[in-house]
Amino acid sequence: METKKEVTIYDIAQKLALSSSTVSRGLQGNPTINLKTRERIQEAARELGYRHNTFASSLRKQKTNTIGVIIHELSSSFITSVLAGIEKVTSETGYDILIAHSSESFEKEAANALNLFHKRVDGLIASLSLQTKGLDHFKQFEEKGIPVVYFDRVEEKSDSVKVVIDNYRSGYQATQHLIDQGCERIVLVTANLQRNVYDQRHKGYKDALFDNGIPFNSKYVLIKDLSEQCGIEAALQIIKMRPMPDGAFFTNDFSAAVCMKTLKEHGLRIPEDIAIVGFNNDTIGKIIEPQLTTINYPGSEMGEVAARHLTNHLRGLSTLDNTSTIVIQSDLIIRKSSLKKAT
Repeated sequence: METKKEVTIYDIAQKLALSSSTVSRGLQGNPTINLKTRERIQEAARELGYRHNTFASSLRKQKTNTIGVIIHELSSSFITSVLAGIEKVTSETGYDILIAHSSESFEKEAANALNLFHKRVDGLIASLSLQTKGLDHFKQFEEKGIPVVYFDRVEEKSDSVKVVIDNYRSGYQATQHLIDQGCERIVLVTANLQRNVYDQRHKGYKDALFDNGIPFNSKYVLIKDLSEQCGIEAALQIIKMRPMPDGAFFTNDFSAAVCMKTLKEHGLRIPEDIAIVGFNNDTIGKIIEPQLTTINYPGSEMGEVAARHLTNHLRGLSTLDNTSTIVIQSDLIIRKSSLKKAT
């Protein structure tokens, strides 16, 4: 089958006996062109099947009106809500987004960054993988003056714009709540401590124990990948511990919910035998029985703030301060999974 030739503004001009410059302005809705003429041009464009050549236009303007987004996974409801926040702002401001995910691989993240660089994105929003060390793979953006905003998982000591929550405070708050419920043997189930979010939550956990005169026990810190299997493994490890822990703080709601389900299948009562706190305020926390105490992590707001700062900079409405860290509010939501004293 023969491919149909792409329609150009010259075809429209020939059909209407107008100059190509008049057609071009008419397609852009330029008010210098008579309204009736503009309508004729738009109608002819529809009839002929004309498509605006965004690529050619981008090359002329040296802008693509596209923002790259690098995330570490696609399956979490937190990331989904962040993307919703980003999309809300980019659609309002006339930007398209290109999403790439690293699957927690540093190599894949670096390849994604290079790919988006070659796709000439105007700016980048990124959250780092568990394996990522340093930001050298983003240097090409800096050298070309392409702004980058990092969110959630960031390099804290870097000169870059960061949108985060106070992970230390959240870790302290969750642990303190369990201590207030009478827990003394508190397990922390978390991920790679080289990543800022888990390192800071771990520090908050340790300091809450110290401030309450409870000795830190490294055997109670379980470093895992926060998957479904992680929740099952954590439950089986908790059951075997002697004396058994009376509290558990998970830095992820999904793993906490799977652990609760597994513990219940082995005859343990929650919160009577073990109180549990999660993190993120995912929907699953409201479905599991008892409902899960958690840290509210406003992903949509985080996405909106990151995208707003980036698009405002790109549109010349503000300038990004590369040393700025924007902290989003996060709070403990208390539900029945941790309320030992209420039972």
